Amino acid sequence: MLSSFRSSAVSAGLGRRAASGIALKYANAAYSAALAKSPQVLTKVQTELNAISKSIGETPDLKTFVANPTLSVKDRNAGLPALYAKAEGTGAKKEPVSDITKNLFVLLSENGRLGETEGVIEGFNELVSKYKGELTVTVTSAVPLTKDVLTRLETTLKQSQTAQQAKSLKLTNKVNPSVLGGLVVDFGEKTIDLSVSSRINKLNNLLQQSV
Repeated sequence: MLSSFRSSAVSAGLGRRAASGIALKYANAAYSAALAKSPQVLTKVQTELNAISKSIGETPDLKTFVANPTLSVKDRNAGLPALYAKAEGTGAKKEPVSDITKNLFVLLSENGRLGETEGVIEGFNELVSKYKGELTVTVTSAVPLTKDVLTRLETTLKQSQTAQQAKSLKLTNKVNPSVLGGLVVDFGEKTIDLSVSSRINKLNNLLQQSV
């Protein structure tokens, strides 16, 4: 299983692209391996990866572990069970982690790419959404948006041609203080930048051109 998974990732061109491209290649390899098994396995892997992503965000030690580029391969591999444990669930719902999820993190560890974990999981979710006919909309704001604002945004976006071509729409809110104010909306292959930082950058560019 691991050898075939590794071949899929290597043939996709890992190591020859920028970080985001690298993450997408791992995501593609994991997605292809899971879907080749069955839609049920695809769903299971997605659930496991999202559980791991949530745990990394909530657990400082795990966040430090995946982000530390100085760890040896031995130390990285030794820390993987802690990630798997977060994907197993708890109590009566506890299930063994799938081989595909384990293989993915073994490869990330062996290649020194655990720092790409967040991008890999995001890319995997995007592929699953596309497979299911979902339109994933990411709204980035300087502070968390209220439920009322998100609901109004969703209603407006559903009227777009892109959303009407999808089976469903999934809206998520990301917080990034660097946008300063306003919103950045990413959906499909489109980006609507309504942020204050964008307007400031445009103004700076105009000023530089006029000097």
